[in-house]
Amino acid sequence: MTLRFEICVDGVEGALIAERAGADRVELCSALSEGGLTPSLGTVEETLAATSRIRVHPIVRPRGGDFVYDRHEVAAMERDVWAFATAGVPGVVIGALTPEGKVDRPAVERLVAAAQGLSVTFHRAFDMAADPFSTLEELIDLGVQRVLTSGQEATAPAGAPLISELVRHAGGRISIMPGGGVDERTAADLVARTGVDELHFSGMETVPVPVAHRNPRVRMATAAPVDETERRVSSPRRIAAIMAAAREQA
Repeated sequence: MTLRFEICVDGVEGALIAERAGADRVELCSALSEGGLTPSLGTVEETLAATSRIRVHPIVRPRGGDFVYDRHEVAAMERDVWAFATAGVPGVVIGALTPEGKVDRPAVERLVAAAQGLSVTFHRAFDMAADPFSTLEELIDLGVQRVLTSGQEATAPAGAPLISELVRHAGGRISIMPGGGVDERTAADLVARTGVDELHFSGMETVPVPVAHRNPRVRMATAAPVDETERRVSSPRRIAAIMAAAREQA
């Protein structure tokens, strides 16, 4: 089995690191502390210009929190998807639910149409869906190519039993890609337990911020705890180690 790897990154440098490590795809986000929000068009365009091989799939998620969107948010997402498709991305990452935990079909239909035939991944809104199997069937019907999921648990290793069931239920009609808690210790076992052929992870590490001067009286973040003397960055070492561990099992 050939494994494919998607790396969650928050900028151009992360995408370049993932490309050099031999990953197949990046999910390009902003605000990873919020679970990943829509990156700017400038960031998407610069990432496309800077990379040469790796597939760049930006997430389209206008805010943190739940996945129930009003008409203005859906319209904004539709415009973002269209703009990214026009910029030349090969795929996008989307998701929208109803208050009852079902797929917001009208919203997803609009987003898929705006993608103009590009690859579409349904993000971890799936993990908030009321019925994973009926949700999977609806996404297949809508033409979605891939589902990112932790198996409706806090991490993909904890959700491995459901992920395995989803793989069997999908029967190759849609790709099931585990994400959440995938690291050097869990990747191989997760592949063995689920039979997936794609993995999603960030492979980040914490480093000091590269500034010589900082005003300790001022904070930019409003939510605690945030240590603004540190930064989370993509780690070439960790990305390579996670990919190597998963390939040993495959």
